Amino acid sequence: MPSPESAAASPAERQTHGFQAEVRELLQLMIHSLYSHREIFLRELISNASDANDRLRFAAIGEPALLADGSELEIRIETDQAAGTLSITDNGIGMTRDEAVANLGTIARSGTAEFFRSLSGDQQRDSQLIGQFGVGFYSAFIVADRVEVLSRKAGLPAESGVHWESSANGEFTVETVTRPQRGTTVKLHLKPEAKEFADPFRLRALIRRYSDHIAFPVRMRKEGEASLEWEAVNQAKALWTRPRAEITDEEYRQFYQHLAHDFTEPLAWSHNRVEGKREYTSLLYLPGRAPFDLWQRDAAHGVKLYVRRVFIMDDAEQFLPLYLRFVKGVVDSSDLPLNVSRELLQQEPEVEAIRSGLTKRVLDTLARLAKEEPEKYATFWNEFGAVLKEGVPQDAANRPALLQLLRFASTHEPGNEPTVSLAQYVERMKPGQDRIYYLVGDSLAAARASPYIERLTQRGLEVLLLSERIDEWVMGQLMGDVDGFPGKRFKDAARGDLELGTLESEADRKHHDEELKESKGLLKRVKDAVGDRVLEVRVSTRLADSPACLVLGEHDLGAGMRRILAAAGQSVPESKPALELNVGHPLVKHLDGLGDGARFKELALILYDQAQLAEGGQLGNPAEFVQRLNRLLVELAAAPPAS
Repeated sequence: MPSPESAAASPAERQTHGFQAEVRELLQLMIHSLYSHREIFLRELISNASDANDRLRFAAIGEPALLADGSELEIRIETDQAAGTLSITDNGIGMTRDEAVANLGTIARSGTAEFFRSLSGDQQRDSQLIGQFGVGFYSAFIVADRVEVLSRKAGLPAESGVHWESSANGEFTVETVTRPQRGTTVKLHLKPEAKEFADPFRLRALIRRYSDHIAFPVRMRKEGEASLEWEAVNQAKALWTRPRAEITDEEYRQFYQHLAHDFTEPLAWSHNRVEGKREYTSLLYLPGRAPFDLWQRDAAHGVKLYVRRVFIMDDAEQFLPLYLRFVKGVVDSSDLPLNVSRELLQQEPEVEAIRSGLTKRVLDTLARLAKEEPEKYATFWNEFGAVLKEGVPQDAANRPALLQLLRFASTHEPGNEPTVSLAQYVERMKPGQDRIYYLVGDSLAAARASPYIERLTQRGLEVLLLSERIDEWVMGQLMGDVDGFPGKRFKDAARGDLELGTLESEADRKHHDEELKESKGLLKRVKDAVGDRVLEVRVSTRLADSPACLVLGEHDLGAGMRRILAAAGQSVPESKPALELNVGHPLVKHLDGLGDGARFKELALILYDQAQLAEGGQLGNPAEFVQRLNRLLVELAAAPPAS
């Protein structure tokens, strides 16, 4: 590879441009705020160089002339300690002048704003975000007060080279130059306090630490005075192609940090080679924290795809279902064609087989983590549990495995941490119990205090508590026997009959029949008072301490789903709940003792409004409720004190 300095300038074509506003802000951050782990700039620039080589190798599949010179794809690191400079050179795809202006003067990724919002003031955490948000190149300004980029697009003549330069002062210059070799050189003029990065010994240690797994040789001049020979500093072998027995845990962690641009450690990984009818190698990671765009379902996700060790594409989403979009990794297939595209992947039968195998591999890894390292699994669940739930209604084939991975808060546990598995719940079920009771609330605290579960908890029956927006939709899809738990069914404690079955004794049924017989008149009077706001008024079997509650039918939309549909501008199906009364409650007994009239109606409507609030619903007319409540309070204030 020729020297990176071999370029002749054409001053007449020199232009000055202003950085995009976000880049100016980012550069100030790099210069003034980020100091810890500043050596990550080298990891990012070597990673960019590796990507450039990968992209050339892929482009050469359709245009072999791009590699006609026969030179090996590599990365070279060169320093000048006297001048305080460091150069990183690749012989990859390179850039045109327009591409240099576009790629180095703007940040195209939509995550830029999220990057700034994520900065916490903790310098160590701030530095870890670099690269994860696609701003790795600009990390050069952490250690350099001036950066030059020399580049030439592969396949174009030497006269089409470009020289880009900036001192992070809000502007950059660009000019056309003659550059004999293709590829890109990034030259850093190091700050006085960063001259350590011009020390070859220091650089070799950093390359082995952060870039040992890079699939291209990272070369430096051999040690010795004025040596002209180059030697590879890294192993230059794709990590996933090596036998597992030869790879240390530290190497796996470092490869994840390179792959995900994440300085934190992964929770777990799975490295496997499949041979036989189809051949592919996979290396999949479970991150330790959620990315900023986890809930952007259309954001880039997926694994890196290689075919026979040739890089094909980033973010190949066809190899994992959407509910596993947090997984990072690499898939290297021996069977797919080298010219495969995203469109062809959707039609390739081989992809479906690989997708099925990788999905099972991830779920098996999660099951192992849950069993062997529950603390790590708790971290995973807190970060990604809501996303994993999406798979329960979407992936019927893997539903039994997914159900085993779910974690819930529960009335059996005092805190609000989701630690209870379905297996634990079923193991604690009462003799004769065949329903797995659950309740979805606006919050776990609200669900725990809900009137719907008063009688259940009084009987010692455990109730699973949920509060995420996705929960009502997910649980509503689980009809019939629970996969993996024959004879058991989910039962929403806020809908229909509680279906206590043999848990309800003959004495319980007799007592309920007596209450119903004695309260027929009251139920009719209350129904007349609340009118068509409810479908019916009935005696409750679920209340113990509260006077009333509203109960939906088994297939009616809950309050949470109704709010989501309304917020999305969709029509909400009309449905009416039943009003259940706790006829043994003092307030209901007082109501029963009143004659028909305005006061009876007012108290009946207040009970209805209270029940609406208790279920997390919204009052149809809050002002009327306040007026009724105020009139009641005035009456109480005017009444003579009890003797």
